Amino acid sequence: MKYQTQKIAYAYFVTAMALFAVQVTLGLIMGWIYVDGNFLTEILPFNIARMLHTNSLVVWLLLGFFGAAYYLLPEEAEREIHSPTLAYIQLAIFILGTAGVVVTYLFNLFEGNFLLGKEGREFLEQPKWVKAGIVVAALIFLFNVSMTVLKGKKTAITNILLMGLWGLSLLFLFAFYNPSNLALDKMYWWYVVHLWVEATWELVMASILAFLMLKLTGVDREVIEKWLYVIVATALFSGVLGTGHHYYWIGTPGYWQWIGTIFSSLEVIPFFGMMAFAFVMVWKGRRDHPNKAALLWALGCATLAFFGAGVWGFLHTLHPVNYYTHGTQITAAHGHLAFYGAYVALNLAIITYAFPVLRGRDPYNQVLNMASFWLMSGGMVFMTFTLTFAGTIQTHLQRVNGDFFMDVQDQIWIFYVMRFGSGVAVVLGALLFIYAVMVPRREVIEPGPTERAKAEQMAAE
Repeated sequence: MKYQTQKIAYAYFVTAMALFAVQVTLGLIMGWIYVDGNFLTEILPFNIARMLHTNSLVVWLLLGFFGAAYYLLPEEAEREIHSPTLAYIQLAIFILGTAGVVVTYLFNLFEGNFLLGKEGREFLEQPKWVKAGIVVAALIFLFNVSMTVLKGKKTAITNILLMGLWGLSLLFLFAFYNPSNLALDKMYWWYVVHLWVEATWELVMASILAFLMLKLTGVDREVIEKWLYVIVATALFSGVLGTGHHYYWIGTPGYWQWIGTIFSSLEVIPFFGMMAFAFVMVWKGRRDHPNKAALLWALGCATLAFFGAGVWGFLHTLHPVNYYTHGTQITAAHGHLAFYGAYVALNLAIITYAFPVLRGRDPYNQVLNMASFWLMSGGMVFMTFTLTFAGTIQTHLQRVNGDFFMDVQDQIWIFYVMRFGSGVAVVLGALLFIYAVMVPRREVIEPGPTERAKAEQMAAE
């Protein structure tokens, strides 16, 4: 390890993986509630489980991004993180806020209280005191990483990463604006949700993926940076006005149907560019890096992001199609594969790459790590197909034939059973991943001189 402050990333990654385990477990519980609607009704109502599932997803992904930033910025800027103390304070604020959210949701505390009670906006249900804490933590983080970069070397990777991190932090401020007009509320709500996952998060994804390609393939930095700028330009060009595909049916003017259709159709381009970028870099690469698992996760991230966010997003983004499909299980199919491919796999890729260096060992348990990739990815792909078929039938019966919602749910019950089976595979894969990166092989009890030398050589590369 070149820089001592890279150890900060370890704490963030461990916390993120703990929340990852919670998130997928809650997803599995919700999957069974779809099969048996009375399961845990009194203890854990579906709406509370869903809030915990989606909120823990967002928080652990953000923690992964923060950990990735604390890991790669010292190497890119060629200096230590500005203040390790601030980094750990930031993490403590996030942990405290997460605990507060869980307790508030589970026990329905302070219902209706302006400051302490939960809000009713999807993904942004956090009480205002938690939102305020998130803003404080974000400001600490932005100050810390910006000072690190300003005092050090500037690269395309650090510039794009900071642009994405500043963007997602500033856009979160719209979470405090909650107008009484529902159409206006949704319009600004998408400023956070859409412009996070289809604009600023894409910048973070592209920069982390570029860092991994630089380290794993050995391709010249100039080549990687050219690709990076092209991907980022297409992501922002398509993603910002692509927000319009959420404005079709919420009471906004009709011209959004055309703006949303045209620009969201172009959102396939940056994801295709990232997939092509990853495979071309590996093809051109001169380095036979020992961490094959990290390379697998990086390639899997780019590929599944293209299909989940790109192809499955395009399937129902045109407004004449979306008129029938919005809010069906087709949306759920797209959402699951897009989040898994673009951001879950990205975090697991950087964790797989960084952990051997942070722990001073060779890449270990790679077979188990790669097995977890195929188990999780296979489960998620199967889940996507089952939800797509369920959504197609739901669209026809409910939106075309006009059947009642619950009658339709009874008729697609078998798809929920299959979805639950795929969820079991995802949870087992997630637990296997955590075991593979956290638990050393038996023959390696303490890193000896050889292991340390190899780890230092990997970090130097």
